[in-house]
Amino acid sequence: MCGIALIISGVVIDLSSIFVDATSPKSRQEELVFSVDDLKATLRRRGPDSLGCKKVFLYSNTSTSLQEQELVSVTEDCISTSVNYRVELLFIGATLQLRGLNPILQPLQDSSKNILVYNGEIFGGIHVESDRNDAEVLMRTLEQCCSCNSNREATCLCKGSGRCSVVDVLSAIKGPWALSYWQDSSRTLWFGRDAFGRRSLLVHWPTVEDPQLLLSSVSPTSSVEQISDFEAQNGISKLNFWEELPCGIYSLSMDVSNLDGGFVGEVKKHEWTNPLLKELIKWERILVNPKSGVLHLSVSQSHEGQQNMHPTCSDMVSSESVSVYVQKVLNALRKSVMQRSSLHTIFQAVACDRRQEELSPVAVLFSGGLDSMILAALLNECLDPKYDIDLLNVSFDGKFAPDRISAKAGVKELRRIAPLRRWKLVEIDADLSNLISETKHVMSLISPANTYMDLNIGIALWLAAGGDGWVYEGITINNDEDQQGVKYNSKSRIILVGSGADEQCAGYGRHRTKYRNGSWLGLHEEMKLDMQRIWKRNLGRDDRCCADNGKEARFPFLDEDVIRTLLDIPLWEIANLGQPSGTGDKKILREVAKILGLHEAAVLPKRAIQFGSRIARESNRKNFGSNRAANQASAGSVVIGKQNLT
Repeated sequence: MCGIALIISGVVIDLSSIFVDATSPKSRQEELVFSVDDLKATLRRRGPDSLGCKKVFLYSNTSTSLQEQELVSVTEDCISTSVNYRVELLFIGATLQLRGLNPILQPLQDSSKNILVYNGEIFGGIHVESDRNDAEVLMRTLEQCCSCNSNREATCLCKGSGRCSVVDVLSAIKGPWALSYWQDSSRTLWFGRDAFGRRSLLVHWPTVEDPQLLLSSVSPTSSVEQISDFEAQNGISKLNFWEELPCGIYSLSMDVSNLDGGFVGEVKKHEWTNPLLKELIKWERILVNPKSGVLHLSVSQSHEGQQNMHPTCSDMVSSESVSVYVQKVLNALRKSVMQRSSLHTIFQAVACDRRQEELSPVAVLFSGGLDSMILAALLNECLDPKYDIDLLNVSFDGKFAPDRISAKAGVKELRRIAPLRRWKLVEIDADLSNLISETKHVMSLISPANTYMDLNIGIALWLAAGGDGWVYEGITINNDEDQQGVKYNSKSRIILVGSGADEQCAGYGRHRTKYRNGSWLGLHEEMKLDMQRIWKRNLGRDDRCCADNGKEARFPFLDEDVIRTLLDIPLWEIANLGQPSGTGDKKILREVAKILGLHEAAVLPKRAIQFGSRIARESNRKNFGSNRAANQASAGSVVIGKQNLT
């Protein structure tokens, strides 16, 4: 994982192809004043292993006429004194290295003068050996790409020649990514993020006030210095500089204007070329309504004697078929966790100074709920038994928070099914009233998100990922009240997070509402909406809050194969919201939990981190006076600070 950034100045950029109004995306934005050093310092928190930067300068060849000017690029600071209308591209990369035999330093540059800053993991689509670094493999793959599909070409002209386009390569990647890539041969900058937005990438589009184009994994921490302590205490934010870059692949080709010799560029967004990926983005399910679903069943599985126009889900498919669906989901999730917990050679170098039996290379963001229990159980199957597993649990109400109670029950169940594993429940306790500076810091991390719900979730995630808490060793099955706590800080660089489970398996209360009001089709449409906006509402924020601790959040439920597997299953086998909470919601995951031996976790109701940790309750009292007042104001969706204006 990395923190990446790019600053482009000196070019007039045309955004008309991606914005309808053909002008800047926002007429006015809050202007943040931060230096390149501020940006580097913030990115270094994400990538503590190395930090580097490279500059590309573009200038026009003054030896030619205005109508025939040639665009010349120079890397680093080797720039001629006879420069006209110089453009500067500054690439910054800070690396948390989790793969590869040898340390790397980003930005990467190849012999063709191409430059790459890459924040991601390749789990498929492009082959990466276990001892290789995926950024280096991607760089070599991109170097072989043709220059088609840049702004100058509408389609790739090299089909059939064995060469791929940049769009083809990026569309093939399975796994989370965000990047900026300079293709020197075409004078084209490529940038973007994966189709589900699992890695953060913020953009500041050029405006009249600030004509620079900026891309960054995160807003500089120094931006919070413009927020007073009073504003931080009251959750008031004025940050409006960045926006989440919509998922996709973008290009910016630059040239010299025939009018005045200045530099001009045009941003275009490209279509994904991987047909399987395009299907996942559409997120269409064939079998939505049980009544129409009957037509797709084999004769042996259909109930020919039944003419009920409103059959129950149990009537639709035999128990043997249901077990096949559950097994498919279990297999896909197991493979996903295996890919995301594999230890590569670089890890041994990082961990060589610690006793192996004390290592916890992979942690789980752990509430003791259904999703985190499944991930923990699967991680136990995938990870070498010699390693510990850290279970990170945050509470704003000590041992009384619902998530702390369920976490303690959950670790007991995990110890029952895996007694030889050393499980460490890391209890992270916090008091919201004492987190003034931390609240400031997290406000910069969640930006451009700006609601109290975002802030509450962000603080909880940030504290949990930090892993600074207590471990109670030697806890017995019957009593843990008298156990002595040991101060502990988790060193796990990889954190498994359950994001995507609720969206895909109908885990939210609004899903039940849609089902009641619009039946199966209404439920499907709401789930589809959730999946298609998860990049903007959840994943960018979550990635930034976890990564700020030098940890990489990985989302097994959002693996491409897991998404495909779930979409291929009839909706009524995913969930049955006619049943009570804790039974029908996320029905298929509850069956997976039972197969794993997690019978207690299989019946737990959904509880969001802001409620389970009780940060929402504390935030409501602090910012609205009481939970009742907060509920009346729909506190979760209130923009930070706006409650004082009404």
